[in-house]
Order: sequence, then structure tokens, then C-alpha cells
Amino acid sequence: MMTQVRSLGLRGVEGYVVLCECDLSGGLPNFEIVGLGDTAVKEARDRVRAAVKNCGFDFPVSRITVNLAPADRKKGGTVYDLPILVGILSAEGKLPKPDAKWAFVGELSLSGAVRSVPGMLPMALAAKAAGMEKLFVPADAAAEATLAGGVDIYPVSHVTELVAHLKGEAPISPAPVWTPDEAQTPLPDFAEVKGQENVKRCLEIAAAGGHNVLMIGPPGSGKSMLARRLPSVLPDLSEREALEATAIHSVLGMTSKEAPMLTQRPFRAPHHTISATGMAGGGAGLVRPGEISLAHHGVLFLDELPEFHKDVLEVLRQPMEEGRVQISRSAGSESFPARFMLVCAMNPCKCGWYGYNDRRCRCSEKDVEKYQHKISGPLLDRIDLIVDVPPPDFATLSDKPAGESSAEIRGRVNAARSLQSRRFGRQGVPCNAQMGRGELEEFCPLDGECQAMMKGAFERMGLTARGYDRILRVARTIADLDGSEAIQLPHLAEALQYRATGWMAK
Repeated sequence: MMTQVRSLGLRGVEGYVVLCECDLSGGLPNFEIVGLGDTAVKEARDRVRAAVKNCGFDFPVSRITVNLAPADRKKGGTVYDLPILVGILSAEGKLPKPDAKWAFVGELSLSGAVRSVPGMLPMALAAKAAGMEKLFVPADAAAEATLAGGVDIYPVSHVTELVAHLKGEAPISPAPVWTPDEAQTPLPDFAEVKGQENVKRCLEIAAAGGHNVLMIGPPGSGKSMLARRLPSVLPDLSEREALEATAIHSVLGMTSKEAPMLTQRPFRAPHHTISATGMAGGGAGLVRPGEISLAHHGVLFLDELPEFHKDVLEVLRQPMEEGRVQISRSAGSESFPARFMLVCAMNPCKCGWYGYNDRRCRCSEKDVEKYQHKISGPLLDRIDLIVDVPPPDFATLSDKPAGESSAEIRGRVNAARSLQSRRFGRQGVPCNAQMGRGELEEFCPLDGECQAMMKGAFERMGLTARGYDRILRVARTIADLDGSEAIQLPHLAEALQYRATGWMAK
């Protein structure tokens, strides 16, 4: 006898429907799973057999064939344990056949307990898109699955609960839609930073327009401290952004039943020993997202920038332009979202003191040049704001009162983002940093004085076409913070100041 049970799978960060076909036939006892599954899928045979027996059922003594369709798509993980068990019991007549609009997802323990699996949110979204009406999931993952909306989510803790529900003996109540608590984890505040007003201003501009930043300064000047306070002034995640970012974290098993959804913009700070695969994504088996995708709609902070391997830095170039990364491996090719703010910090030389304390710096000019030129020109050209972070003096640290709070800065950032939302309307541009050529021509016109200043800067600084566009985007953001309809001379002058790359000649 043959029965069909709907389940779900993952491809990259997107879910899709999987049809689990279970056939019981005569012949020598055998249990085979086909459909291009990995080792974890194949091992479902032992988990399902033990769970069936330990839940008080007799495991069928027959030839069992399970096909996971589409059979030409690679499948991985333990997500198919529960639908295989339901299919076998249904094919044997111990359970009624499940409806075609029901789907089952979950890993089984040997005792029959149902364990959570990664990627629940994208799978639930796929179930919604496929018109599923009921989704049976592990109880620990039910809150995350409810975020998809439009599908009744039934939390299952044990196989016996599911059997009783399907037989109509003890119905399971659908899980309520999860809503976040109003109280969020407090973020580090800019009020704790003494001095560095120029750097705070630069980070405010970056937050208001979604721009990339490079901070350069000696050890202990506060670069990392300032970067880690940037999320406290970023705008709240929209519902769409939160679902997109959460789906990526869910695929890598980084969500929990207590916090199934991201409520704050992600802040990723990988160590400089990370590989190119760890940064961009990939893997030997199923292709998985990397750090740049985990930073989607948030901040990717690279501390000690020149210490990262060259190939790791160069993989950032395409995603910084396109907002996506294309990964091609022998296991398959996937495209992951990667729309992030790049925030970098570095010392001016290997010892860290070149240009700030000549008595402490022991680097030769050749050593300084070699260190600074670890950052390639094409990558540097994609950074909108370059700011100097000088060491604070004793008077600033000992006497200066607390600085402006993140809440005050965030108020100005939100006002600027509101202007951008109204300006771009339905054009799909989230912020100034993502403006294309059409938006630049429409919203960033320059008057005669600004044109003359830009022409002089273009020739003097040796700007590229990309650098020219990025200066216009930053100037537009500065004008938004000033509440100005047009880009004026002071706005353009400040944008040019942050674009100057003369730091290499300190």
C-alpha cells in the first residue's frame, strides 16, 4: 500500500514543498530511502524504526520504500523523520491518510520525542505560498513557524500526541502567533563615549543613509567601541526586513523558541582569521550562507581590516554593489541576500602609531606603505566615508561630561530615513546608499557652485565614476539630516571631506 505525505525542504535560504511517498510491499524486509538525501536523511531509517517501536506500535515487516520528491534535488538534515513515520503508519492503515494540504516537519528521537530543526521560518513561508492549511512542527519551533502567517501551526512534542490528534482522540490546539516583548536587550549607548565628535557625526551620517565606513586610528582610540554602538542609532527593522534576516539565521540554526525572530538589526563581527567561504558562504555539502548574509539588513564590522586575508576582502566587492552574493560549488549554486552596512576599523601601520606618535612608531615608510596597501583600491573605492579617529587626550577622558545619547542621534536618523521613504515612494530604494543612476539624477542635482566644487575635487582627488556617485549619495544624506530639499555647498564639502583618501600619506 502506498501513501503520500507533504513535507518541506530547504534550498539556500528558501523553502520548497517535498512529497514524501511511502510504499509497503511484499518481499524480504527492507527499508530504503531514495530521493538524493544526505547521510542525515539516510539515518532516518534507524530513528523512525526505534521511534515507532518505542511508541507502542509494531514496525511493519515488509519492504518499505520512501521516495522524497522532487528526486533530482539534494536534500539534507533530519527534517523528514516525522513525515516518514506518518507515511509508514498511514500506509499500514494505523493512521488515516493525511490531507494533501497538511505538511509535517520534525526530527525524531529514539523515544518518539519531536525535536526542532533549522530553517523553520523559510519552510513555513514555503508552506504558505503552496497553499498549505495545516503545518505540524516541533513544539520548540512552533513560535518561529507562526511568523509566516496564513497557516495553522500545530506544535508536536511527541509522536503519541500527533497520533492521538490524527485519530481525533486528543486534538492539538494551533499555536498562537508569536509577538515580541516590548522590552528589548539594551544596546551600548553613544552617551558612554567621551570626545570623538567627528567620528560620531560620521557614524550618524552612515546610519542615516546606510553608507559604508572606514575608521583609521591608533590602538585604544575607540574605533571598536564606536562601531559596536552603531546599531543603537539604526532605524528599527521593518516587518519585511525582519523576516528576511530571520530566515537566514533560521537556516543556520541561530534562532530559538525564546527569540524566534530578530527584533534588532544584526551586528556581525567575524575574526580576521575567517576564510572566504565563511565570509561569503558555501560548504562541502549543501550550500549555506556566510557572514555577509548573516549581516543582511544590519552591520558587518571588520576590525583590524588589513589583517584579513586578501581573498576574504575581495569577495566583498560584488555583494557591496549588488546586495546579493552568488555561490557556485560542486554541490550546487545558490544566491543569498547580502545587503549590509560595511564598517571597518584599522591602524595606520603595523605597530599602530604612524602619524600619531612618532616616538612610539618604529615602522619604516616602506612598511607603512605595504601595510596600508593591503586594502585594494577597488575595495576602498566602495567605502563612502573615511574618518580619522585620533587618540583622546587626558582632559577629554577625565573632565568631559557624557556625550549625546544614542536616542537623540537616533531621532535625527529616523527623521532622515522618513524623508528618504517619502522621496523614493514605491521605487523600492530603502535608503540613499542604494540609489541608482536614475535616482541620483532626479534627487541629487547640483547648482553652479556645487558643480564647480565637484569638478575641482574630481580632478584633484582622481575620483572614479563610482566615487563620484558615492559622494553624491553621502551629500544627499547630509542634506536630509539638515532638512534641506537641495544639496548645498556645505553638504557637498562635508561629503568630500569624508571621501578624501590622503590618509595613506600621513
